[in-house]
Amino acid sequence: MDERTTNTDVMDRRRFVAGLSALGAVGLAGCGSAGNGDTGGNGGNGGDGTDSDIDQIGSGREGRDAPGGTPIAEMPDLEGELTVYSGRGEFLVGELVEYIESQYDDFSLTVRYGGSTDLVNQIANEGDGSPADVFYSVNAGALGALADEGRTQTLSEEITGMVRGEFRTEEWIGTSGRARTVPYNTDAYSAEDLPSDIMVYPDEFDGTLGWAPSYGSCQAFITAMRILEGDEATREWLNGVVEAGIQAYPDEFAACQAVADGEIDAAFTNHYYIQRVLDGSPEASIDTAFTQGDAGAVFNVAGAAVVDTASDTTLAENFVRHLLSAESQDYFARSTFEYPLIPDVEPVGDLPTIDELDVPDIDLTQLSNLEATVDLMRDVGIEI
Repeated sequence: MDERTTNTDVMDRRRFVAGLSALGAVGLAGCGSAGNGDTGGNGGNGGDGTDSDIDQIGSGREGRDAPGGTPIAEMPDLEGELTVYSGRGEFLVGELVEYIESQYDDFSLTVRYGGSTDLVNQIANEGDGSPADVFYSVNAGALGALADEGRTQTLSEEITGMVRGEFRTEEWIGTSGRARTVPYNTDAYSAEDLPSDIMVYPDEFDGTLGWAPSYGSCQAFITAMRILEGDEATREWLNGVVEAGIQAYPDEFAACQAVADGEIDAAFTNHYYIQRVLDGSPEASIDTAFTQGDAGAVFNVAGAAVVDTASDTTLAENFVRHLLSAESQDYFARSTFEYPLIPDVEPVGDLPTIDELDVPDIDLTQLSNLEATVDLMRDVGIEI
């Protein structure tokens, strides 16, 4: 067991949680520079620290109605002991899993937090003796890697049928998502001014652009372009945006803030960073544009799988199902600004629903293979 494994944070939730405290500062669910964990900094949901986000479901907060989907009360009871290896940070999902545990007197949950890729390696190294029952990942790539190791169990059709086919396999299921978007400054442009094809931006968009090329989500976006368009077309696109003077930022929140401030006209980011800016400044001059069916419209997911060492497969799968409950999906929408994957729960902001997005046909598990993408970006002179 390596040092990272030894130092993995272990949260033993063996106590009943009578109530949830306010979420407080919440970061955004995205990929850090390595695309390996829930990072993003600049978090915060603007809460006042007095009420739990989950407890306010259906309360009319932010004008939202009660969420659709299946409430926890209508899901199978959770009973027994369960160990979750979570590549999603405790600051993002800790209160949610505490809340789920608190609903059942006879349910005991232990969560071990770490990087998604690190936890895949840990499960592999632990072999048949791994205590992991459920693997909860920040991205589809790590879920696919665990499945490729033969360390996941086939999920029942009852649970896989809850989510669109693009966002699950027989071995894992997405629980929330993030869409690639084009944030733009509303003082300079309208949505109709922006190209719907990501590949024409270097030639047809006459404004200034920004991005965060060292960010894992940005690198996954370029990886998607390589898969869909080929390396040469991607190289040409990269050369084009570099020649157009695209501005680099340390993260995608900073890029969105620069758009809102009028420093640049548009950027390439995940959707929830736009919502994060608007959450802090509702009148900010920023809005969301989408491209259609291309690399600029890639939709990646956080998700979960039942590990082959699960001592109670039914319990493990029912826990995963709880991540798709009405309460959990609404939590993702309001607290992390992610896309719910249940169509009956709407995202926060003036955004298309999950069923209205035009996403490309791509194997999401390929998006974590960033090495060749980073090499290509560096080869055209992009500093990472």
